[in-house]
Amino acid sequence: MKIYDFNGKKNICGNQIRLARVRRRMSQSDLAAKMQVEGVILERDSISRIEIGTRFVTDYELLTFAKVLNTDIDWLLTDGDDADA
Repeated sequence: MKIYDFNGKKNICGNQIRLARVRRRMSQSDLAAKMQVEGVILERDSISRIEIGTRFVTDYELLTFAKVLNTDIDWLLTDGDDADA
């Protein structure tokens, strides 16, 4: 199986997830716990790897990140630093 990268990263949402998490003053552990409450089992190190772009993000994880971080999926998929998180 070939592993694909986009501009050297395995996801495009990691930066936005980190930005939304920091704006909400959440730690990576807090975010992992909230994801687990929603039924998506992620550890803190998985959140870290997602944020730095070394881990793929599945569609159901992306939906749950948007819900937990109270933001739009479209915003999570942008490459910019919007103030509308």
